[in-house]
Amino acid sequence: MSCNVTCQDNIAARCQNQTNPVFVAVYSVVCTTGIILNFMALVVFFCCTKSRSYTMVYMTNLAIADLLLVCTLPLRIYFHLGFQGLSQKTCEVAGLILLANMYGSILLLTCVSLDRCLAVCFPVSSRVREGRKKAPLVCLGIWMLTIGASLPLYINSQGDNLGNQSNCFRSFPKYALKPAPLASSLTVGFVIPLIIMVLCSWGLVRAVSQSTAAQMSGLLDSWKIQRMVSINLAIFLCCFLPYHVMLVVIYSYSYDIPSIPCSVISAYYYSLMVTCLNAILDPLAYYFTTETFRKNIEIDGVRRMLPMNNLSSDGIFRSRPLASASRINIPFGWK
Repeated sequence: MSCNVTCQDNIAARCQNQTNPVFVAVYSVVCTTGIILNFMALVVFFCCTKSRSYTMVYMTNLAIADLLLVCTLPLRIYFHLGFQGLSQKTCEVAGLILLANMYGSILLLTCVSLDRCLAVCFPVSSRVREGRKKAPLVCLGIWMLTIGASLPLYINSQGDNLGNQSNCFRSFPKYALKPAPLASSLTVGFVIPLIIMVLCSWGLVRAVSQSTAAQMSGLLDSWKIQRMVSINLAIFLCCFLPYHVMLVVIYSYSYDIPSIPCSVISAYYYSLMVTCLNAILDPLAYYFTTETFRKNIEIDGVRRMLPMNNLSSDGIFRSRPLASASRINIPFGWK
Protein backbone atom coordinates (compact mmCIF):
# COMPACT_ATOMS: atom_id res chain seq x y z
CA MET A 1 0.00 0.00 0.00
CA SER A 2 3.03 2.29 0.11
CA CYS A 3 5.69 3.16 -2.40
CA ASN A 4 8.91 5.09 -1.85
CA VAL A 5 10.36 7.72 -4.17
CA THR A 6 12.52 5.23 -6.05
CA CYS A 7 9.50 3.06 -6.72
CA GLN A 8 7.56 6.03 -8.07
CA ASP A 9 10.41 7.04 -10.34
CA ASN A 10 10.78 3.47 -11.61
CA ILE A 11 7.09 3.39 -12.53
CA ALA A 12 7.39 6.66 -14.44
CA ALA A 13 10.58 5.54 -16.21
CA ARG A 14 9.02 2.23 -17.17
CA CYS A 15 5.87 3.81 -18.58
CA GLN A 16 7.39 6.81 -20.32
CA ASN A 17 10.15 6.27 -22.90
CA GLN A 18 12.71 9.01 -23.23
CA THR A 19 12.61 9.15 -27.02
CA ASN A 20 9.20 10.35 -28.20
CA PRO A 21 8.76 11.86 -31.68
CA VAL A 22 5.31 13.24 -30.81
CA PHE A 23 6.70 15.28 -27.93
CA VAL A 24 9.61 16.43 -30.08
CA ALA A 25 7.31 17.59 -32.88
CA VAL A 26 4.74 19.35 -30.70
CA TYR A 27 7.25 20.99 -28.37
CA SER A 28 9.27 22.17 -31.38
CA VAL A 29 6.22 23.81 -32.95
CA VAL A 30 5.13 25.36 -29.66
CA CYS A 31 8.65 26.60 -28.91
CA THR A 32 9.28 28.19 -32.30
CA THR A 33 5.81 29.62 -32.79
CA GLY A 34 5.45 30.68 -29.17
CA ILE A 35 8.70 32.65 -29.15
CA ILE A 36 7.79 34.44 -32.38
CA LEU A 37 4.18 35.24 -31.46
CA ASN A 38 4.81 36.30 -27.87
CA PHE A 39 7.83 38.38 -28.77
CA MET A 40 5.76 40.00 -31.51
CA ALA A 41 2.97 40.67 -29.01
CA LEU A 42 5.41 42.34 -26.61
CA VAL A 43 6.70 44.53 -29.44
CA VAL A 44 3.14 45.60 -30.21
CA PHE A 45 2.31 46.26 -26.57
CA PHE A 46 5.49 48.23 -25.82
CA CYS A 47 6.33 49.94 -29.12
CA CYS A 48 3.20 50.25 -31.25
CA THR A 49 0.60 51.18 -28.67
CA LYS A 50 0.19 54.78 -27.60
CA SER A 51 -1.87 54.15 -24.47
CA ARG A 52 -1.22 51.70 -21.65
CA SER A 53 -4.57 50.32 -20.53
CA TYR A 54 -5.27 48.17 -17.50
CA THR A 55 -6.19 45.16 -19.61
CA MET A 56 -3.00 45.58 -21.60
CA VAL A 57 -0.97 45.40 -18.38
CA TYR A 58 -2.36 41.91 -17.80
CA MET A 59 -1.82 40.95 -21.45
CA THR A 60 1.80 42.10 -21.31
CA ASN A 61 2.49 40.01 -18.23
CA LEU A 62 0.69 37.09 -19.86
CA ALA A 63 2.93 37.33 -22.91
CA ILE A 64 6.02 37.41 -20.65
CA ALA A 65 4.80 34.33 -18.76
CA ASP A 66 4.14 32.45 -22.00
CA LEU A 67 7.54 33.47 -23.36
CA LEU A 68 9.29 32.17 -20.23
CA LEU A 69 7.35 28.92 -20.50
CA VAL A 70 8.34 28.23 -24.12
CA CYS A 71 11.98 29.02 -23.32
CA THR A 72 12.08 25.85 -21.18
CA LEU A 73 10.86 23.65 -24.04
CA PRO A 74 14.26 23.27 -25.82
CA LEU A 75 15.41 21.21 -22.83
CA ARG A 76 12.41 18.90 -23.24
CA ILE A 77 13.07 18.63 -26.98
CA TYR A 78 16.71 17.77 -26.30
CA PHE A 79 15.68 15.12 -23.78
CA HIS A 80 13.00 13.50 -25.94
CA LEU A 81 15.40 13.32 -28.88
CA GLY A 82 17.26 10.75 -26.80
CA PHE A 83 20.27 12.81 -25.78
CA GLN A 84 21.86 12.35 -22.36
CA GLY A 85 23.61 14.82 -20.11
CA LEU A 86 20.82 16.83 -18.53
CA SER A 87 21.17 16.85 -14.78
CA GLN A 88 18.18 16.26 -12.56
CA LYS A 89 18.61 19.74 -11.10
CA THR A 90 18.37 21.32 -14.56
CA CYS A 91 15.22 19.35 -15.30
CA GLU A 92 13.67 20.31 -11.96
CA VAL A 93 14.37 24.01 -12.53
CA ALA A 94 12.81 23.79 -16.01
CA GLY A 95 9.81 22.03 -14.51
CA LEU A 96 9.51 24.72 -11.84
CA ILE A 97 9.52 27.48 -14.47
CA LEU A 98 6.90 25.66 -16.53
CA LEU A 99 4.67 25.04 -13.50
CA ALA A 100 4.93 28.63 -12.20
CA ASN A 101 4.25 30.20 -15.58
CA MET A 102 1.39 27.80 -16.33
CA TYR A 103 -0.48 28.90 -13.21
CA GLY A 104 0.61 32.47 -13.81
CA SER A 105 -1.04 32.30 -17.23
CA ILE A 106 -4.22 30.91 -15.68
CA LEU A 107 -4.46 33.74 -13.15
CA LEU A 108 -3.59 36.41 -15.71
CA LEU A 109 -6.21 35.12 -18.14
CA THR A 110 -8.69 35.34 -15.27
CA CYS A 111 -7.66 38.93 -14.56
CA VAL A 112 -8.10 39.87 -18.23
CA SER A 113 -11.62 38.44 -18.21
CA LEU A 114 -12.49 40.13 -14.91
CA ASP A 115 -11.07 43.48 -15.99
CA ARG A 116 -13.10 43.45 -19.21
CA CYS A 117 -16.24 42.56 -17.32
CA LEU A 118 -15.77 45.37 -14.80
CA ALA A 119 -15.08 47.87 -17.57
CA VAL A 120 -18.32 46.93 -19.32
CA CYS A 121 -20.68 46.38 -16.38
CA PHE A 122 -19.48 49.31 -14.23
CA PRO A 123 -18.16 51.93 -16.68
CA VAL A 124 -18.88 54.96 -14.46
CA SER A 125 -18.06 53.49 -11.03
CA SER A 126 -15.21 55.41 -9.42
CA ARG A 127 -14.51 52.49 -7.06
CA VAL A 128 -14.13 50.12 -10.00
CA ARG A 129 -11.82 52.56 -11.79
CA GLU A 130 -9.65 52.86 -8.70
CA GLY A 131 -9.54 49.08 -8.39
CA ARG A 132 -8.55 48.64 -12.02
CA LYS A 133 -5.63 51.03 -11.52
CA LYS A 134 -4.05 48.41 -9.26
CA ALA A 135 -3.37 46.12 -12.25
CA PRO A 136 0.46 46.35 -11.86
CA LEU A 137 0.20 45.39 -8.19
CA VAL A 138 -2.11 42.50 -9.04
CA CYS A 139 0.40 41.22 -11.60
CA LEU A 140 3.21 41.50 -9.05
CA GLY A 141 1.10 39.53 -6.58
CA ILE A 142 0.45 36.83 -9.18
CA TRP A 143 4.17 36.44 -9.88
CA MET A 144 4.94 36.21 -6.17
CA LEU A 145 2.13 33.72 -5.59
CA THR A 146 2.98 31.36 -8.44
CA ILE A 147 6.73 31.38 -7.77
CA GLY A 148 6.26 31.10 -4.01
CA ALA A 149 3.80 28.22 -4.36
CA SER A 150 6.03 26.34 -6.80
CA LEU A 151 9.28 26.64 -4.84
CA PRO A 152 8.26 24.25 -2.03
CA LEU A 153 7.49 21.57 -4.61
CA TYR A 154 10.93 22.06 -6.15
CA ILE A 155 12.71 22.00 -2.77
CA ASN A 156 10.85 18.85 -1.69
CA SER A 157 11.63 17.13 -4.98
CA GLN A 158 15.31 17.97 -4.55
CA GLY A 159 15.26 16.26 -1.19
CA ASP A 160 13.43 13.25 -2.58
CA ASN A 161 15.68 12.66 -5.60
CA LEU A 162 18.78 11.97 -3.51
CA GLY A 163 21.11 12.55 -6.40
CA ASN A 164 19.14 10.52 -8.94
CA GLN A 165 20.21 11.80 -12.36
CA SER A 166 18.35 9.40 -14.63
CA ASN A 167 14.68 10.35 -14.80
CA CYS A 168 14.66 14.05 -15.67
CA PHE A 169 11.39 14.78 -17.51
CA ARG A 170 10.17 11.23 -16.91
CA SER A 171 9.95 11.87 -13.17
CA PHE A 172 6.66 11.08 -11.52
CA PRO A 173 4.38 14.02 -10.57
CA LYS A 174 4.77 13.47 -6.83
CA TYR A 175 2.79 16.58 -5.88
CA ALA A 176 -0.29 14.91 -7.40
CA LEU A 177 -0.14 12.31 -4.61
CA LYS A 178 -0.16 14.87 -1.76
CA PRO A 179 -3.57 16.20 -0.68
CA ALA A 180 -2.51 19.75 0.26
CA PRO A 181 -0.56 20.66 -2.93
CA LEU A 182 -3.17 18.98 -5.09
CA ALA A 183 -6.08 20.75 -3.37
CA SER A 184 -4.41 24.16 -3.71
CA SER A 185 -3.56 23.50 -7.37
CA LEU A 186 -7.13 22.50 -8.17
CA THR A 187 -8.94 25.22 -6.22
CA VAL A 188 -6.73 28.30 -6.48
CA GLY A 189 -5.08 27.31 -9.75
CA PHE A 190 -8.07 26.09 -11.74
CA VAL A 191 -11.56 25.85 -10.19
CA ILE A 192 -11.79 29.40 -8.79
CA PRO A 193 -10.33 31.00 -11.97
CA LEU A 194 -12.73 28.94 -14.08
CA ILE A 195 -15.73 30.07 -12.02
CA ILE A 196 -14.62 33.70 -12.27
CA MET A 197 -14.16 33.45 -16.02
CA VAL A 198 -17.58 31.84 -16.51
CA LEU A 199 -19.31 34.47 -14.35
CA CYS A 200 -17.46 37.32 -16.07
CA SER A 201 -18.28 35.94 -19.50
CA TRP A 202 -21.94 35.61 -18.54
CA GLY A 203 -21.99 39.13 -17.13
CA LEU A 204 -20.28 40.52 -20.22
CA VAL A 205 -22.71 38.95 -22.67
CA ARG A 206 -25.70 39.84 -20.46
CA ALA A 207 -24.66 43.49 -20.18
CA VAL A 208 -24.26 43.79 -23.93
CA SER A 209 -27.50 41.98 -24.78
CA GLN A 210 -29.51 44.15 -22.36
CA SER A 211 -28.07 47.39 -23.70
CA THR A 212 -30.83 48.08 -26.23
CA ALA A 213 -29.62 51.64 -26.81
CA ALA A 214 -26.20 50.43 -27.92
CA GLN A 215 -27.67 47.69 -30.08
CA MET A 216 -30.06 50.08 -31.83
CA SER A 217 -27.33 52.64 -32.41
CA GLY A 218 -25.21 50.05 -34.19
CA LEU A 219 -22.20 50.75 -31.96
CA LEU A 220 -21.91 47.16 -30.81
CA ASP A 221 -21.43 43.89 -32.59
CA SER A 222 -22.74 41.32 -30.12
CA TRP A 223 -21.46 38.47 -32.28
CA LYS A 224 -17.89 39.74 -31.93
CA ILE A 225 -18.29 39.99 -28.19
CA GLN A 226 -19.66 36.45 -27.97
CA ARG A 227 -16.80 35.26 -30.16
CA MET A 228 -14.27 36.87 -27.83
CA VAL A 229 -15.89 35.24 -24.80
CA SER A 230 -16.10 31.84 -26.51
CA ILE A 231 -12.47 31.91 -27.68
CA ASN A 232 -11.18 32.82 -24.22
CA LEU A 233 -13.18 30.08 -22.49
CA ALA A 234 -12.29 27.51 -25.15
CA ILE A 235 -8.56 28.22 -24.79
CA PHE A 236 -8.82 27.99 -21.02
CA LEU A 237 -10.73 24.70 -20.97
CA CYS A 238 -8.87 22.98 -23.81
CA CYS A 239 -5.45 23.80 -22.41
CA PHE A 240 -5.89 23.44 -18.66
CA LEU A 241 -8.81 21.08 -18.03
CA PRO A 242 -7.09 17.85 -19.23
CA TYR A 243 -4.03 18.50 -17.04
CA HIS A 244 -6.04 19.00 -13.85
CA VAL A 245 -8.30 16.05 -14.62
CA MET A 246 -5.20 13.87 -14.87
CA LEU A 247 -3.96 15.16 -11.52
CA VAL A 248 -7.20 13.94 -9.94
CA VAL A 249 -6.92 10.59 -11.72
CA ILE A 250 -3.35 10.11 -10.48
CA TYR A 251 -4.38 11.02 -6.95
CA SER A 252 -7.05 8.30 -7.03
CA TYR A 253 -4.14 5.79 -7.08
CA SER A 254 -2.32 7.42 -4.13
CA TYR A 255 -3.12 4.48 -1.83
CA ASP A 256 -1.82 1.91 -4.30
CA ILE A 257 0.82 3.64 -6.39
CA PRO A 258 2.32 0.50 -8.01
CA SER A 259 -1.05 -0.21 -9.61
CA ILE A 260 -1.07 3.00 -11.65
CA PRO A 261 -1.50 1.96 -15.29
CA CYS A 262 1.04 3.16 -17.79
CA SER A 263 -1.82 4.63 -19.80
CA VAL A 264 -2.60 7.02 -16.93
CA ILE A 265 1.00 8.20 -16.63
CA SER A 266 1.29 8.64 -20.40
CA ALA A 267 -1.99 10.57 -20.44
CA TYR A 268 -0.59 12.88 -17.76
CA TYR A 269 2.45 13.77 -19.86
CA TYR A 270 0.31 14.31 -22.95
CA SER A 271 -1.99 16.59 -20.94
CA LEU A 272 1.08 18.57 -19.86
CA MET A 273 2.03 18.89 -23.51
CA VAL A 274 -1.47 20.16 -24.34
CA THR A 275 -1.14 22.73 -21.55
CA CYS A 276 1.91 24.19 -23.29
CA LEU A 277 -0.25 24.95 -26.34
CA ASN A 278 -1.64 27.86 -24.36
CA ALA A 279 1.59 29.73 -25.09
CA ILE A 280 0.73 29.99 -28.79
CA LEU A 281 -3.04 30.27 -28.42
CA ASP A 282 -2.91 33.36 -26.21
CA PRO A 283 -1.25 35.57 -28.86
CA LEU A 284 -3.79 34.34 -31.42
CA ALA A 285 -6.53 35.34 -28.99
CA TYR A 286 -4.99 38.82 -28.81
CA TYR A 287 -5.39 39.10 -32.57
CA PHE A 288 -8.87 37.65 -32.95
CA THR A 289 -10.49 39.29 -29.91
CA THR A 290 -8.70 42.61 -29.42
CA GLU A 291 -9.14 45.46 -31.84
CA THR A 292 -6.01 47.23 -30.65
CA PHE A 293 -3.84 44.23 -31.46
CA ARG A 294 -5.45 43.65 -34.88
CA LYS A 295 -4.88 47.25 -35.86
CA ASN A 296 -1.22 47.14 -34.85
CA ILE A 297 -0.14 44.03 -36.73
CA GLU A 298 -0.82 42.24 -39.98
CA ILE A 299 -0.79 38.49 -39.56
CA ASP A 300 -0.34 37.61 -43.24
CA GLY A 301 3.41 37.22 -43.39
CA VAL A 302 3.95 39.62 -40.47
CA ARG A 303 5.08 42.08 -43.09
CA ARG A 304 4.91 45.21 -41.01
CA MET A 305 3.48 46.74 -37.87
CA LEU A 306 1.21 49.74 -38.12
CA PRO A 307 0.80 52.44 -35.46
CA MET A 308 -2.77 52.66 -34.31
CA ASN A 309 -4.90 55.76 -34.09
CA ASN A 310 -7.72 56.34 -31.63
CA LEU A 311 -6.56 53.65 -29.23
CA SER A 312 -9.02 52.46 -26.67
CA SER A 313 -8.93 52.60 -22.92
CA ASP A 314 -8.72 48.85 -22.45
CA GLY A 315 -7.55 47.41 -25.76
CA ILE A 316 -11.08 46.92 -27.04
CA PHE A 317 -12.95 50.22 -26.69
CA ARG A 318 -12.34 53.38 -28.68
CA SER A 319 -12.42 56.61 -26.79
CA ARG A 320 -15.06 58.29 -28.91
CA PRO A 321 -17.34 60.77 -27.15
CA LEU A 322 -21.03 60.33 -27.74
CA ALA A 323 -23.90 62.44 -26.55
CA SER A 324 -25.95 59.49 -25.36
CA ALA A 325 -23.14 57.81 -23.42
CA SER A 326 -24.88 58.13 -20.10
CA ARG A 327 -27.80 56.02 -21.26
CA ILE A 328 -25.73 52.96 -22.17
CA ASN A 329 -24.42 50.61 -19.56
CA ILE A 330 -21.21 49.78 -21.42
CA PRO A 331 -18.39 51.77 -23.02
CA PHE A 332 -19.14 52.79 -26.57
CA GLY A 333 -17.28 51.86 -29.70
CA TRP A 334 -16.88 48.11 -28.96
CA LYS A 335 -15.43 46.42 -32.00
